[in-house]
Amino acid sequence: MANIDEKIYRPAPIDTADVVLPSEFAELGEQIARNNHEVWAQSRIQDGWTYGERRDDIKKQSPCLVPYEFLPESEKDIDRNTASEVLKVVIKLGFKIAKA
Repeated sequence: MANIDEKIYRPAPIDTADVVLPSEFAELGEQIARNNHEVWAQSRIQDGWTYGERRDDIKKQSPCLVPYEFLPESEKDIDRNTASEVLKVVIKLGFKIAKA
């Protein structure tokens, strides 16, 4: 078995450049982004993290341990990008998304 130090990691995400999300997915994407933040925050809190004005890995503090609506847009955009890419890869893989 090869040692991890012997390999060069080259990320290879599924190419979704050709996938255009329907406009009606905008709200779905925002809901997924909000949920991504909630899952992340819940995990951090369970690991002993608390709110802090600056990120401090030693003290386990993060300024992002706030409700989604209070995040800076730059942080929301990280969650939005993740949500968008998940939706795009679902479509790219041939699945259909429909509201019940």
